[in-house]
Amino acid sequence: MERNRSLIMGSEDFSFMLEKVPGAYINIGNGDSAQVHNPAYDFNDKLLPYAAAFYARVVEKKLAVA
Repeated sequence: MERNRSLIMGSEDFSFMLEKVPGAYINIGNGDSAQVHNPAYDFNDKLLPYAAAFYARVVEKKLAVA
């Protein structure tokens, strides 16, 4: 599958939290918008059900292993 997007090199302060506790930083995407931390950024509210379902599935899989 070919994707029409450019790669970005991102950084976040979240890495400092990951030094203390296990976790992950996941970039789900937002469609056509300015980058995060840009005044023109417009969060795509239609993404919320997909992101919530993704995170819920991660928790379900983790709890099933425990």
